[in-house]
Amino acid sequence: MQDILTVTLNPTVDLSTGVGHVVPNEKLRCDAPVTDPGGGGINVSRAIRLLGGESRALVALGGHNGDKLRALLEGEGIRLIPLMAPGETRLSLAVTDGASGQQYRFVLPGPEWNAAGLRAILAAITTAVPHTGYVVISGSVPRGLPDDFTERACAKLGARGARVVVDTSGPALARVARGSDCPPFALRMDQREAEVMAGRPLADRADSAAYAGELVAAGVADVVIVARGADGSVLAAEGVRLHAAAAQVPVRSKVGAGDSFVGAFTLALARGADLARALQWGVAAASSAVMTDATALCTLSQTEALFDRCPVTELN
Repeated sequence: MQDILTVTLNPTVDLSTGVGHVVPNEKLRCDAPVTDPGGGGINVSRAIRLLGGESRALVALGGHNGDKLRALLEGEGIRLIPLMAPGETRLSLAVTDGASGQQYRFVLPGPEWNAAGLRAILAAITTAVPHTGYVVISGSVPRGLPDDFTERACAKLGARGARVVVDTSGPALARVARGSDCPPFALRMDQREAEVMAGRPLADRADSAAYAGELVAAGVADVVIVARGADGSVLAAEGVRLHAAAAQVPVRSKVGAGDSFVGAFTLALARGADLARALQWGVAAASSAVMTDATALCTLSQTEALFDRCPVTELN
């Protein structure tokens, strides 16, 4: 298979727990916490490993939380490329209300970067990039970095022949969706993000595929994917419009479903799969992830079992 590098600049140490019922102004006795490494690219690397593949993870780490995160990643066998962050790695907390089953997620801010940090990041990515392999830039862009960070990274990576898969959010996503001279190979977004950028409702899968096709036609990316939650995901590329149905499974936690998708999708491509099969693996992994508790990701056995329950169809 081709090499895969993931990039996580705003990672977290994820704590997850539960209480009988969330109520204000009372001391709530929580269940024993579960601690996991978190952040988009980290979870993509974890999903790839869970699915039997390998990747390298470039991760910005700082302070005591950074030391904790490094130990967690090394404990899972992730091939880590550490990058010094300009401050303490952030924490996040997920609390499940036992009475309602609802999950409350609290994400603390991470360190703020500057121009020198930006230069260090771009240098580290350029050094680590696999020749003709895949680079996954996933997760939020840290405070202090410019909204066009992904564009700058793509310019560096494209010169080395790597295919870049982007799954980001907020102003950084909006910037990528406006197009550039150095577009990524693939861009993924969720339904809500797509509707905001399209400026219109995308009521059904054909609407989502049409918008994704517009982005492809505008040169935003070779491949655009819109995740539609329980309705699966659509994919557009030149002359291609596809939908993969999500398996109908019991939902325990939606945390990590998108990262599981990206991990499975990229791993399938790195192993030589075409876009339809890669999309099917991605949706099967996302379906597996929602069946797991808290911040847990997909599993290989569940993903394989769900694969045929996530059929791919062509859209007009």
